[in-house]
Amino acid sequence: MTGMLIIAAVIISVGVLGFKQERVQPDFASAPPVAVPASAILDTTPPETSPVAENPPATPAPKPPQEKPSATPVPKPPQEKPPAVSAPKSSPEKQLSAAPAPKTTEKPPAKEPQNRQPIKTPVPKPSPVPKQTPAIPAAKPAAIPEPSPKPKYRGTLVFIIDDAGNNLQELEPFLRFPGPLTIAVLPGLPHSAEAARRIRAAGKEVFLHQPMEAMGGQAPGPGAIYAGMTATEIVALLRQNVAEIGPIAGMNNHQGSKITTDQQAMETVLAFCRDQGICFLDSRTTAETAVPAAARNLGIKIGERNIFIDNEQTRASMNRFIESGLTLASQKGSAVMIGHTWSPELAPLLTDLYQTLTAQGYTFAAASSLIK
Repeated sequence: MTGMLIIAAVIISVGVLGFKQERVQPDFASAPPVAVPASAILDTTPPETSPVAENPPATPAPKPPQEKPSATPVPKPPQEKPPAVSAPKSSPEKQLSAAPAPKTTEKPPAKEPQNRQPIKTPVPKPSPVPKQTPAIPAAKPAAIPEPSPKPKYRGTLVFIIDDAGNNLQELEPFLRFPGPLTIAVLPGLPHSAEAARRIRAAGKEVFLHQPMEAMGGQAPGPGAIYAGMTATEIVALLRQNVAEIGPIAGMNNHQGSKITTDQQAMETVLAFCRDQGICFLDSRTTAETAVPAAARNLGIKIGERNIFIDNEQTRASMNRFIESGLTLASQKGSAVMIGHTWSPELAPLLTDLYQTLTAQGYTFAAASSLIK
């Protein structure tokens, strides 16, 4: 009888315990009935620790009211799809031990997605410091180009322009010539003194173009030396002419084919030049000139014309004569070429040739510098 009472008490205890277990479990309609193993009937002592589910789901189930853990492990309910917004994850131990949140009628606030970055409170940026423009380095001075090598020297060119004093307009183009130039002025003409003044103002060299009697009887012009004049007359005439157009650097003869063959007359002329410190250049209007012999007797140096440029006054002809002078300068070291102010093409031709001839190695010089 006593054994039957014990068995009945156990059955009743188990039934009460099962009733309480049903209240503890969540409302899962589809959950299978709990099977109580026979061992549980015999062992009613609760375990020391609550069973911990392995690999808990990512989204925790609603927390049941806190009850004493059952000796019988509760089977896992079927997993449901996680809601769109999940609660923050927590450790399994806290999920089992935390007290359930009280039910309220208010809807819980929507939770942010886990991958959303936390809102950062904007920090006011300091006002930008104006950039200081870096100092531009001082430009380096441009390298001074090396001068082009000088061409090889090929000779000295002396150009003498005769018959100035007749016309100032004809003279002007020669005054603009870029290089050294000697211009010989006739005495006793309306524009002789003014021509000489303009030539010096232009930086060119002035010669007295001394008229002398010619073989053919042509009139040489005012202030001329004629055959039969004494030495005193010749010196007085020369002083008069020099005073009109001077100061001068030298003189050369205008015409004079008759006087230049007279050695005595020419020694008088050369002695005057020596005493005045001026030079003499023989225009060589005749091949029988006695000027070189007179110069040797006096022991002085003279100059001599090599080429007349404008016997024909076309540009092509004058260019050919100048080319002959270039050849002579290359061979002998210098060439003296004579032209005339009344050749309209001569001044432009010389101006055009100046840069070219200089670049080729020719040097331009005044007549007195070559003679002295």
